[in-house]
Amino acid sequence: MTTEAEKSLYERIGGYDAIAAATDDLLQRLTSDPDLGFYWRGHSTDSMKRDRQLIVDFLCESIGGPSIYRGRDMRTSHAGLRITEREWEIFMAHTAATLDHFDVSEPEKQEFLDCAANLKDDIVEEA
Repeated sequence: MTTEAEKSLYERIGGYDAIAAATDDLLQRLTSDPDLGFYWRGHSTDSMKRDRQLIVDFLCESIGGPSIYRGRDMRTSHAGLRITEREWEIFMAHTAATLDHFDVSEPEKQEFLDCAANLKDDIVEEA
């Protein structure tokens, strides 16, 4: 029997359905944010659905789930967007708020945020 400590973060936060629900919440926060929403303006419904699925797959794979992410690497995906340090901080605050909304326990929340923080150098282009 697998102990809680041996389970992946994916398992500990509830698996695919939990990550998909959290992604929906996070995307709602990001797209409606006055400082970040412009990144999604003009995207078709199909494009938004594709982005959502890529995010779900990326998150699931990144935290130990069985999904396979088939998108581009983070540096390539965000190149040219000129994402700033301030925008990154807003994104991280929304991510933390989403985890709080779903009552993710503090150890799992911090582990998830640490995983996200590891992507910063590939995403932020400007100081």
